[in-house]
Amino acid sequence: MAHQKHAKLARPAGGQWGRTEVAILGAPCGEIKALVGEISRGLAGELPLAYVDADHHAPASGQWTALDYGVAEQLTDKITHYELQYAGERSHFFSAADLVLVNGNHFTAHTQIAWVHPKKSLAKKLPKLTNVGLVILDEGLEALPGFLAEHVAGKGVKVVPRREVAAIVAYIKTLVTANRPPLYGLVLTGGRSTRMQQDKSQLVYHGGVPHYQYLAGLLAENCAEVFVSVRDEEQAGTFSLPAITDKFIGLGPYGGILSAFQHNPNAAWLVVAVDLPFLDAGTLNYLTAQRDTTRVATCFIDPQGEFPEPLITIWEPRAYPVLLGFLGRGYSCPRKVLINSKVKVLEERDPAALTNVNTPEELAAIRQHLEG
Repeated sequence: MAHQKHAKLARPAGGQWGRTEVAILGAPCGEIKALVGEISRGLAGELPLAYVDADHHAPASGQWTALDYGVAEQLTDKITHYELQYAGERSHFFSAADLVLVNGNHFTAHTQIAWVHPKKSLAKKLPKLTNVGLVILDEGLEALPGFLAEHVAGKGVKVVPRREVAAIVAYIKTLVTANRPPLYGLVLTGGRSTRMQQDKSQLVYHGGVPHYQYLAGLLAENCAEVFVSVRDEEQAGTFSLPAITDKFIGLGPYGGILSAFQHNPNAAWLVVAVDLPFLDAGTLNYLTAQRDTTRVATCFIDPQGEFPEPLITIWEPRAYPVLLGFLGRGYSCPRKVLINSKVKVLEERDPAALTNVNTPEELAAIRQHLEG
């Protein structure tokens, strides 16, 4: 067997800047900035945005900033250094951005918008045009130059005039929508059930099936794929569902969530604990209907109305670096991450759905309630 130097890890989708990144190139930089401002005004109320550019006048500071148009973060190459601006609280370097707009004259991005402009030629920039989805024709131009028409032939590229900003914004929205993370389900079963003195995942509350199967069935109604989170391969063999073994040992549910993201960093994970006997389809349907992909997570407040509940939560892909960041600072409490991050918090339609069972006494009371 050939020697493998590095572990094969699934990588997050997107490019160097973000999940959805779009470079605009071909026009003078000042005009690109103007268009970025118009696009940002059309999207800022809907999406968290970031912008990447270079400053020709560096090291002196320029007056123009995308933050004035609703962009949350801007990175600028100042030649002697990089300048990172935040409109609000500091985030994890573009992890909060649903869309990163890039000045393609200076930097590359996964997707490009080519701007045909009389003052610049795209002829020498064809190597940068690897994934063009839109071509902008500057005022007075009616057709693509031959070299560009040949370059994008058969690729379904849309062509719009510069004045149709709404069409440019609509195109960018389709990119973001197409990159919406799929929703996967995860039943946390890795605990040792020490207080219960028996495996909580195998307890039966509904329909004569082990509770992990019951919860997996509920998740399957809203999730593309469903997994159980387990301690190790030995435990995985006790389940009839695909299992994700814990790669972050000794961290409890935190390690299970991180292991799920390591398995697939491009999915959002709807995580539920296995010790929730009253969790029902209505609760999960409500949670998924209220999902906010622009936040780190969507979750419920606990029955006492004090803290977010981390174990009936949709964790978005942007949560992965956030969770790793907290772990790097010595924290392994998922509730602490929710409290200190931008999340959408919901009031539970039925607080009983958040009730968990941990001891034989609690189990007896819950079974009596279910039978009564």
